[in-house]
Parts: sequence; C-alpha cells; structure tokens
Amino acid sequence: MFDNLREDWQVYEHDITRQGLWAMAVYRFGRWRYTIRQAWLRVPLSFVYKALKLLSQILTGIDLPCEVSVGKRLQIDHFGGIIISGDTVLGDDVVIRNGVTIGLKRTGERGAPVIGNRVDIGAGAKVLGAIRIGDDVVIGANAVVITDVPANSLAVGVPARIIPRKMEPKNSGPSA
Repeated sequence: MFDNLREDWQVYEHDITRQGLWAMAVYRFGRWRYTIRQAWLRVPLSFVYKALKLLSQILTGIDLPCEVSVGKRLQIDHFGGIIISGDTVLGDDVVIRNGVTIGLKRTGERGAPVIGNRVDIGAGAKVLGAIRIGDDVVIGANAVVITDVPANSLAVGVPARIIPRKMEPKNSGPSA
C-alpha cells in the first residue's frame, strides 16, 4: 500500500490539494484492508473505509470503489463528476478527466470496460459496457464509447467513431 501511495504522490506532483490524490489514497486503503485476515480487525477498518469513501465522494466528486482493478500511475485530473463501476479494470498510466463515467451499459447487465495502458479519457466521456479499450488510445471529450476500441486509436463522437491514430516517426538521428 505504501509503495503505491508513494508512486501516487509522485504522479500528483507532490501536491496535497489534488482531489485525485485523495481519491487514490482512500482507494489504496480500501484495497489494503482486504489483506487483513483477522475479521475482528478488518470489520472496523471496513467501516472506516466506507466513511472515508463517502467523505471522499462528497469532497472530490470522484466515485472510485476499491473493487476496481487499477494499474500503476492512474491520474485523475480535475474535480468532479467521475464515476467508475466496481467491475472496471484500468491499465497503467491511464488519465481520466472530469465528468467521465466508466461502467455498466444498462442496469441489471453485468460487464464493465477493460481499459488498456496509456489511455487518455477526455472530459465528459462515457465508456460503457463489457468492452475492451486497447493500449495507447485517446478517447475524445464527450465521446460515448459502447464498442471495443483497438490499440493506437482515437474514439470521438456520439456514438464514438474509431479513427486509427497516426504515430509520429521516431527520429533516428541525422541522415548521412
């Protein structure tokens, strides 16, 4: 837990005022309490987690349940309106902006998104259903993504259109 918190501290540039840092700290505590085997100790820690989660939701506007599987260096930019379903899987180096919903497509239907590594999710985007988002994907602001998105793509619009991204060629140095 403490290694993850140190990494989160670096991701949020050592700025204690960033709401994403507070949401991540509560998330990390919630995950850590599952490692406590003794029920007599885990039960009060669960109560503390639930109180902290509610307080965090009120103060940050970020709903990040401890059941979400989060990779390394998740960055939650900006305040508020972020809802992530408990079944969601987030890869490494994911960036989430304000107003984003990641979760179930319909009430009563199981299946939340699996999001790859280095995915950048724009403000107001909705990523819904049992879909897979590949690595190195950019989801545009206010996009509604309800289908799989292959790696190295851009998803924009309502419903989202998938556009292959053009990667800049790596500079191999001066030519002879």
